[in-house]
Amino acid sequence: MWKQLSNWFYRISSGWVTLTAVLVFILFTALVLPGQSSNTTVSEEIGTPDLSIYYSAGELYRMAESYGEQGRNEYIRARFTFDLIWPLLYTFFLVATISWIYQRILPAESPWHMINLLPVLGMIGDYLENISTSIVMYRYPIETPFLDWMSGIFTALKWVLIAGSFIGLLVGGVLLVWQLISKHRGSS
Repeated sequence: MWKQLSNWFYRISSGWVTLTAVLVFILFTALVLPGQSSNTTVSEEIGTPDLSIYYSAGELYRMAESYGEQGRNEYIRARFTFDLIWPLLYTFFLVATISWIYQRILPAESPWHMINLLPVLGMIGDYLENISTSIVMYRYPIETPFLDWMSGIFTALKWVLIAGSFIGLLVGGVLLVWQLISKHRGSS
């Protein structure tokens, strides 16, 4: 199933699809993200689970307490509006660009071709983080065992996979440029 999904991503990642993904990502990042972060009333000192690398269950409950009822409601609303769209957009960008680049630098049978699945796994981690933290925020002050602990794991997993995706994109981009320069020198 994963190999089929990876292959499908390679098939659909044409130049136009990739260019569209890049433009949508840039526009969303420039026009929507700044407004989203300025619309929040949650405490900047205590932070937010989404931007943390990892946090314990205790730290999550401290965030929930510091937000207050209005802040917790706002947090939950943002997870099920903005944070439904954002992971889809960054995943679309990463999958399309990684697929477009790696199909040009590696043979199709290379196991590294499956790198285009990292963003999908990161998106799954992001959604699991959003669901688990929202449940904890909704139930606060009642504790939510297991999910309160797993939230930090989902967040850390999300960041590792997304960072790995961007690193893979960067490495692939450097290799593609290197190949193009080498071909140009060889044909001169």
